Amino acid sequence: MLLQPQPLPPARWLGFVHDVEGRAAPPGPALDELHALAARRHAELERAIAARQWFDPWVAPPDDEDAPPSDSVLPWVAGFAAALDAFPALTALDDPALVEPLALLYLHFDPEDLEDADALAAVIETLEPPADLAEAVQDLVRAVMLIADVSRPRAVPKTRPAPARRPSAPRAPRPGRPRR
Repeated sequence: MLLQPQPLPPARWLGFVHDVEGRAAPPGPALDELHALAARRHAELERAIAARQWFDPWVAPPDDEDAPPSDSVLPWVAGFAAALDAFPALTALDDPALVEPLALLYLHFDPEDLEDADALAAVIETLEPPADLAEAVQDLVRAVMLIADVSRPRAVPKTRPAPARRPSAPRAPRPGRPRR
């Protein structure tokens, strides 16, 4: 949701926090607290992405030391993919610069789960899977920043050149005043 070309108001995405299909949940203090926590995390991530700063994706370490890193990051990537399904404006951009970062994310899926994604699958085949969880997490953050460069490019400040000034002539000393 944070990488959509246009920001989404919380009313559009908060329902997806507690239900992958965005269905309403019973109101109450628990739901209010969940939404407040989600909004706070959303704001943290929004600031980090806008400033192109590191953020910590919430991934759980594997239960088994020998498990591939994909086992830990797949829930995060699945949530990302679910958000793209619910809010497809990002994928509608059809920008070739999105292929590499999406491939970095989607390489964690089973290749057979990638329907109608031939260009993406071709790039995924060229990628080396992450060696460990730290590298997998680094790839998640890198992919998010690369996507943000396309969907939410940072504004380049327009600086105006300083107006040209005529060099000032040296002043003559005033009578009765010493020169400095």
